[in-house]
Order: sequence, then structure tokens, then C-alpha cells
Amino acid sequence: MPPNSPSSSITTSFAHGVCTVMLPPIFAVNEAIDFQAICRNVFQAQPDDLRQIALDFGATTFLDSSGLGSLVICRRLCEQHQIDMVLKEVGPQVMMVLTMTNLDKVFTIAQQRPAEDALPLPPRQLERQIRSTHPSVTSKAKRLMDIVGGLVGLGITAVLLVPIAIAIQIDDPGPIFFSQIRCSWMGRRFRIWKFRSMVVNAESLKKKVKNEVEGPLFKNENDPRVTRVGRFLRKTSLDEFPQFWNVLRGDMSLVGTRPPTPAEIAHYEIPAWQRLNVKPGLTGEWQVNGRSNIKKFEDVIRLDMKYQENWSLMYDVKLIIRTVLVLFTKQSGAA
Repeated sequence: MPPNSPSSSITTSFAHGVCTVMLPPIFAVNEAIDFQAICRNVFQAQPDDLRQIALDFGATTFLDSSGLGSLVICRRLCEQHQIDMVLKEVGPQVMMVLTMTNLDKVFTIAQQRPAEDALPLPPRQLERQIRSTHPSVTSKAKRLMDIVGGLVGLGITAVLLVPIAIAIQIDDPGPIFFSQIRCSWMGRRFRIWKFRSMVVNAESLKKKVKNEVEGPLFKNENDPRVTRVGRFLRKTSLDEFPQFWNVLRGDMSLVGTRPPTPAEIAHYEIPAWQRLNVKPGLTGEWQVNGRSNIKKFEDVIRLDMKYQENWSLMYDVKLIIRTVLVLFTKQSGAA
């Protein structure tokens, strides 16, 4: 049997074909890295009678996006080795995270510790009850700025809607808006909205376009699927104005990290999951640092972590001002 975790807060035991992992009270990035190492050690030394990995959350009261990501990675390893993964003694805080991200429907939860208030809650209320992973998530001032900015942005979008809609229809008849599932705080999924800048069947043509970015991102500077009007919308970032609706709803913030797709996070390792500790933004470090020129996923992670480390309300204001200035330079472009 493999040794216990490098962290003294995580222990393992093996009996009757079941490897039980006792998870720590705080399950954040350091513990997630240790837990991932345990999983890999288990599979490398895989006993002949190993049939299940049981994760005991009896002591766990806090789970951030890194901890969540390590669970997803462990489940992927279990599927590859055809071994069951079971969660037991899941407390209310951890259960709220799993419910908000719909992972309660993905993981097998054998035992759940009852909460004082066992009534099911909608995702918005769950967000407010889950312990914050970053101060920006619970900042009332930031949320107020998002609401005001969202309303102003939607007002501008309403004025621009008719001419943009006409231009899109003339250039490439079809839907005015494009929607896509993206991931918000802690990986919660939401539908993002943009003005359509590609041909109608763009998704089916994606496999024919070369990806010029390293890692799970997809980008081609001269993507042939982008229409003539679409290139103008992307150059001026007008295609993203409908996202002010996402900001007003609370799916996004005016300033934050780049909103990833579910397909992207399926390839994340632990360090990348940290970018989900804050809400995604309409703009951010990636926007003001030449997003069209970013060719490596590691650079995206570096910029996202820079935002989390330096965040303040004034920092958000500065990034918004820099974004406006970038729109009038050649650095502007689609993300």
C-alpha cells in the first residue's frame, strides 16, 4: 500500500479492497496538491483487490476551487482504472459547493451529514452561504459597482443593438446573439452572451481551424470562421457588450479573470483551478495586457493569479480605465 500523504493532515488506510482517504478540515490548494499525489500513488501501487476509493469528509469544513479540482482529477483517474470513487460523511458546507456546481449529480455520495436547515436552496442563495474563497467575492462595494456598471452597459447595448443587428444580418444572416456555457466562481456553469461574430455553423467548423495557443485554450488570430462584421465587433470589443447582462445577474463581474469553458477546465491541473476562486470578469489583466498576443496558457494563469493577489476596489477601477484606453490601440481583440 502506498504511504500516507506528504501532508500530515491527510491520511490513508486500506481494508477489504477499499482505500479510505481522510481529508483535512481545510481543503485548499496545498492540500489539493497533496491529495492528488496520494491518488497517483494509490494507482501506481494499485493492489490486486483495490475496488474503491472512499473519501471521508468528516472533518472538512472548507473546500475551495483547488480542492474541488482535485476531486474532479481523482474521479478521472478512477474512471481510467475502472475503480469506484465514493464520498462519505459530506458536511453541509462541502455539500453546498457540490450542489452549486452540479457535482452532486456526478459524484457518488454514500453518506451525507445533515445540516441544521436541510431545505434545498437555489444556486444564488448557495453562493451567499458558501465561505468566501477570495475577498472580492463577498465585497458589497464591488457588487454595487457591478450593478451600476451592468445597468449603464446594458443601456449602451440597447442603443447599439439595432445597427449591430442590421450589420450582422447583412453580412451573415442568422442569430444576432451567440451564447455559450462558461464557468463562473468555483466552476458554477452559466450561459454567456455575445453578439455573434462568427458564421452560423462555427462550432462544427472548429476542428478544421488550427489552434495557435498552447494548452486547453483555443484561439486562431486569423480564424476563417469570423465574419467581416465580426472582425470589427471583436476589434472594438462590441461583441462582448451583451455580457453586461451576465454582470448584472451576478454570473460575472466587471473585472475578474477570463471565463473558461467546461472543456477547458476538464484539462486543468491543480494550479489552474485557483483561477476559479474569483468570479470571471468582462475585463481583467488578460484584457489590458494584449489578450490577442497571449499564446501560452501559463501566461493566462499568471495574469489571473496576479489579479487575485493585487485585488482591491481601486485596482478594479484602474483596470477598467486601462481597458477603455486599450480599446483605442492595436492591442484590442477577441479573447
